[in-house]
Amino acid sequence: MSTEFAAAGAHFGNPLAEQRSLAAGEAVVELPDRAVVTITGPDRLSWLDSLTSQAVARLQPGDSAETLLLDPTGRLEHAMRVLDDGDTTWLLIDGDEGAPLAAWLDRMRFMLRVEVADRSADFLTVGAFEGTAFEQLAERIAAPNAVPLVWVDPWREVVAGGHQYSLATEHPASDWSYREALVPRDADLSDVPHAGTLALEALRVAAWRPRMSTEADERSIPHELDWLRSAVHLAKGCYRGQETVAKVHNLGHPPRRLVMLHLDGSENPVPPAAGSPVLLDGVEVGRVTSPALHFELGPVALAVIKRSVDPDAPLVVGGDVPVAASQELIVPTDAGAEANVPRLPKLGRVTRPAS
Repeated sequence: MSTEFAAAGAHFGNPLAEQRSLAAGEAVVELPDRAVVTITGPDRLSWLDSLTSQAVARLQPGDSAETLLLDPTGRLEHAMRVLDDGDTTWLLIDGDEGAPLAAWLDRMRFMLRVEVADRSADFLTVGAFEGTAFEQLAERIAAPNAVPLVWVDPWREVVAGGHQYSLATEHPASDWSYREALVPRDADLSDVPHAGTLALEALRVAAWRPRMSTEADERSIPHELDWLRSAVHLAKGCYRGQETVAKVHNLGHPPRRLVMLHLDGSENPVPPAAGSPVLLDGVEVGRVTSPALHFELGPVALAVIKRSVDPDAPLVVGGDVPVAASQELIVPTDAGAEANVPRLPKLGRVTRPAS
């Protein structure tokens, strides 16, 4: 990896221009903090399928998926971006999750024909959108079993067996072409245009795309983040936490919900920090999880708030300088209770301008 790019990291001087380039497929972003865990052996896919929320037992070489490891009560423990090359299953993980996930999986092998390894030191994760910059990476993408290690994000649409709580008439991820490639850690990428991680985060926020390391905490369940859209198969076999997933989806409501906040940038265009409290009439009702300054939308943030908060209520994000905020609905207040309940389409409280 280029030390020049590693040192810059967050941006290279113009985050908004970098967003435009990244979104247009004209730049890539290095993600040196991401982890890579591999599973080999003939039982690898059926074993992973039995442990996690997505149906991956029949994943074909080159196919991509996303799956979640839940605790017995259905709360999020790990999120995995999954790619299989016909010989090895590759798990792309947020960096601080890699080592504990590998250790947990290794303990769960029992008598099955699987082997788990942490390969984070060998491979660098590079993010990009479809376009010319990604094409420049092609010759450097690792392919140890003749299948290029490229994970294509399924967030673009509701996957088979999944469910979307958002009632937006056009989901902002409908043209989301994000993918992640693995290249050797010592690969020279200096000839490929780069954007910083701030650019990727802003585009992710605008697409309502949750991440384990930002949107989730020790109480999170997938429903709160609309993660049934891409990472849960509601009709697959038994897995840890399945009872909670089914019960909340069919009979109950998630206690919290993900929203996108449009922030008043008239006083200060810099978004408040992650972890800032979201207030209603001076009472904390949630927390900012991912703030961003978007090149079209301005200052925005993903936040997790109490389900009962009125979608029309005026909110304030606390901090040194309180900031007024309006909600754009991602997970509606009546999400869940889907068993035999007819649903009528609704519009979110904030309507995006036509492109």
